[in-house]
Amino acid sequence: MEDQCFSVLLIDSDNSDFEFDNEDSSSDEEDEVFILAYLNAPVKDKRKIPRITNYIDGTINKHNAHEFKTHFRMFPDTFEYVLGLIGHRFKKKIMDTGITFGRKPIDAKKQLLIALWMMALPDCYRSVCEKFDVGLATALRSVRRVSYTLHSLAPQFIRWPRGEHAREVAREFERHSAFPGVVGAIGGTHIKVNAPTKDGQSYINRKGTHSIQMQAVCTHYIVLTSVFGGYAGSVHDARVFRLSPVQNFIQNPDQYFEVDSHIIGDAAYGVHRHIMVPFKNNGHLSPRQNNLNFCLSSARIERAFGLWKTRWRKILDCLPMVTGKKIPEYLLALAVLHNICILQRDLIPIEEESLRVGQRGRLIVDGREEGMRKRQILCNNFVLRSV
Repeated sequence: MEDQCFSVLLIDSDNSDFEFDNEDSSSDEEDEVFILAYLNAPVKDKRKIPRITNYIDGTINKHNAHEFKTHFRMFPDTFEYVLGLIGHRFKKKIMDTGITFGRKPIDAKKQLLIALWMMALPDCYRSVCEKFDVGLATALRSVRRVSYTLHSLAPQFIRWPRGEHAREVAREFERHSAFPGVVGAIGGTHIKVNAPTKDGQSYINRKGTHSIQMQAVCTHYIVLTSVFGGYAGSVHDARVFRLSPVQNFIQNPDQYFEVDSHIIGDAAYGVHRHIMVPFKNNGHLSPRQNNLNFCLSSARIERAFGLWKTRWRKILDCLPMVTGKKIPEYLLALAVLHNICILQRDLIPIEEESLRVGQRGRLIVDGREEGMRKRQILCNNFVLRSV
């Protein structure tokens, strides 16, 4: 059952072949359409395009730690750690192919720098090619290769807490929010995307924008322990929850919710024995009910989403990717990077923006009565805090 300790980002198979429209190829957004068209165009001029040379050794390697982090959203030590995780995989792939002709592949460090630059900054491929002295195809393949390699590390870095780890997570939640027995905070967010050319209406969410959904669970230290998504923005949150591993987890509490533990979420999830949500504020809540709501509010997942999107600015406003099948892989790679940075104590300030689309409806309909009884018991036993 160890393979169920993490969840993998999925995409709805009914919509896995969509492509996004990109009408403004001269903008500063990522322009894969331009690159693909460029690669398929006949070669008319084989002269070498003038670009910046020696940018890594002449500029990047001379940055101090904080200057480096401004560009790549992580400290050099964290970068070296990530490079150590994935660099050998690139070398092994080259050795396994046995190809000895053609241009020499660029090294793993350069590929990772290119990928992080594209993930962290609202820059375009043509600008990156000029800085790093690579072709458009090389830049695109570097980003895809890094994304694929990082997303394959999800089983190692995105794991559901169990055993002693779960007990440690619960202790930290209780220490900071006074809420006992919490092994995670659950929530959802939408990643804005450009309008798909196929079935674009399916990706319009409740705010009228095109998006991809993502559901996640995190610890108090905003480490992601479950990531699931890839569905179109119009898909109901309840369906996303039903298809996610967390739905299976609450149905197997002996394995995933030891000693009657629970996760916490907003009121849309509905109360359940293993999902605690705030009391609905009808203006007549008792002091203890207000106290429980106050404790819950201090342990929400919005901080994790905020930090994730603030660090990787490509997903903060609108993800300008055109290959829909690559989006879930890309988002999971960013989730892995998020956890690596947190575990390395490499933090950044969270920008105060509206980073999620609110839930709608009740996502859980079973086990409500039992959940209400448990919540009331917790409410009665809480130490009153300043509300």
